Amino acid sequence: MAGFELTKAARVEESEPLRSDANIAGPTADPVPGPRSESADAPGGAVDIAPGAPPPTGNAPVGRAAQLAVEAMYRSRGSLPRPDETRIMVVANQKGGVGKTTTTVNLAASLALHGARVLVIDLDPQGNASTALGIDHHAKVPSIYDVLVENSTLSDVVQPVQDVEGLFCAPATIDLAGAEIELVSVVARESRLQRAINAYEQPLDYILIDCPPSLGLLTVNALVAGAEVVIPIQCEYYALEGLGQLLRNVELVRGHLNPRLHVSTILLTMYDGRTRLASQVAEEVRSHFGTEVLRTNIPRSVRISEAPSYGQTVLTYDPGSSGSLSYLEAAREIALRGVTSQHVLPQQEQRGPVEGTQ
Repeated sequence: MAGFELTKAARVEESEPLRSDANIAGPTADPVPGPRSESADAPGGAVDIAPGAPPPTGNAPVGRAAQLAVEAMYRSRGSLPRPDETRIMVVANQKGGVGKTTTTVNLAASLALHGARVLVIDLDPQGNASTALGIDHHAKVPSIYDVLVENSTLSDVVQPVQDVEGLFCAPATIDLAGAEIELVSVVARESRLQRAINAYEQPLDYILIDCPPSLGLLTVNALVAGAEVVIPIQCEYYALEGLGQLLRNVELVRGHLNPRLHVSTILLTMYDGRTRLASQVAEEVRSHFGTEVLRTNIPRSVRISEAPSYGQTVLTYDPGSSGSLSYLEAAREIALRGVTSQHVLPQQEQRGPVEGTQ
């Protein structure tokens, strides 16, 4: 079968260890929480801490410590360009556990630490993005549910993220679980979020929308509101299954509801360079999608997994970790490349079907 089908031999060999590539894969275990340096594990060799740069002080607020780390890393590179208009990016993948929420909050924090004004819209009823950003999202908190169902404005529900200046969040509550049923009879139900975003008056550089792991009405609202789709892909075989259905849905929304929509970014997550399978999945994805795949891979790291339990992103939880550096560099790539004029879907049609599309 064409596309992402991996050979049987590759699956058998997935447990065979390869040379650990410190330029791509980060550590798999970090035993003690708290700031420390992992500059030797920086991804892609693209992030270098300036020689002699002072480390963040232990008594500084976590947001300030992360800001100091960013300034040290990019002192010689200059600031990132601000987009001419707000870039609305939909982080979607119908498969769960591939790093959608982790990617959303850490890219958002990275862009904010680079000086951008960023809004995270949590469309997942589980509210994990709200948790990771330290935003209270119990049932009584004004949330994105009120925007979609009760006609509240985004200004009524958006909260600032305490640890990162310039970062904001529209939280999700458990009420959102019933939103798809309640919206069935509503006129123009697919564009409720789009209208709310268009009416939001605060200046923003980026809006990142964290979608639930499904292709229901909430995800359709996000696709109608956004211009770019960001797809996190876990570097494991099962993560590739069903990707074709997501691409078909993007094509349907683009054809009928939102002609601006396109897949602009694919990010490889949970990468472990010690396994043959991860390397082969990465190679398959890059050969199939080409320039839409970021050069930076996100390593499998305990630091990234630990951060949400403290109500933080990895950027503020451990600014010097390999996971933090990876997301900073991924955000830098996204900011520098801008909105691409080439779409993934026409390329996908030329190269043959993705597994699961037949």
